[in-house]
Amino acid sequence: MPGLMLLDTPSLYFRAFYGVPESLTAPDGTPVNAVRGLIDMIATLVRAYSPDEMIATMDADWRPAFRVEALPSYKAHRVAEDGGDQVPDTLSPQVPIIEQVLDAVGIARVGVPGYEADDVIGTCATAAKGPVDIVTGDRDLFQLVDDSVPVRVLYTVRGLKNLEVVDEARVTERYGVPGRSYADFATLRGDPSDGLPGVAGVGDKSAAALITRFGSLEAMLAALDAGQAEGFPAGARTKLAKARDYLAVAPTVVRVATDVPLPDVPTALPRAPKDPEALVALSERWGLDAPLNRLLSALSARPA
Repeated sequence: MPGLMLLDTPSLYFRAFYGVPESLTAPDGTPVNAVRGLIDMIATLVRAYSPDEMIATMDADWRPAFRVEALPSYKAHRVAEDGGDQVPDTLSPQVPIIEQVLDAVGIARVGVPGYEADDVIGTCATAAKGPVDIVTGDRDLFQLVDDSVPVRVLYTVRGLKNLEVVDEARVTERYGVPGRSYADFATLRGDPSDGLPGVAGVGDKSAAALITRFGSLEAMLAALDAGQAEGFPAGARTKLAKARDYLAVAPTVVRVATDVPLPDVPTALPRAPKDPEALVALSERWGLDAPLNRLLSALSARPA
């Protein structure tokens, strides 16, 4: 689907790091498995989807202050001793190389201080005037699917050769909630991987039933606060009442920002590298000839 492709770059390079052997190294022995894997992922996506535009979104802040202030448990289990994210020692040095390669190729790279890549994606997707494909392994971004644009998620959980295309119908099929209600559903159910506790005793089925019945978390909370009993499954009102403080702040954490101040960068996908000399130097230093040639071939072969 030609249009804008938004890459959840951290999600992809983590997947590449764990999916490509660390035995793939630069001439000096430095592991470059994540770099090579990400380059090949982008080449595969370009060949398969021929996007007109592409933005590689980055985590300028993996644990934004506004989310931690709302919910201190947010990603708390992932905080390293130095206060940063727990990133494997052999992955961290590869991230600057990835950034340099993206810049030399001419693929727009956007990270905004104080925000996660998800927030950049949310802002770009909601502002888009045409089709958007979001490439990620993060279910949180299902909240952005919108058939009217359309915005869909290319979900990488089974790998790039078996991408799951997630639209509103797929969200409804998988979770039993209206297509654009995933954030409310996730708020109720919780997500331990992000330190999001959810409502104790409310699982997938209960969360789906509540969202379907009331239409939104906001409407459900209004009914709860008004003392309404109708529409709440047995015992649900008590569970929700006990979690009322959590429910007041959780949406700030779960919902991606859609008002990030984005830099003005060219997003058109190039047919040739933006900085050939820099790309050659990077290729020679890090031993990237094969994956870069595959990417450049995919870029140049796109239909006019």
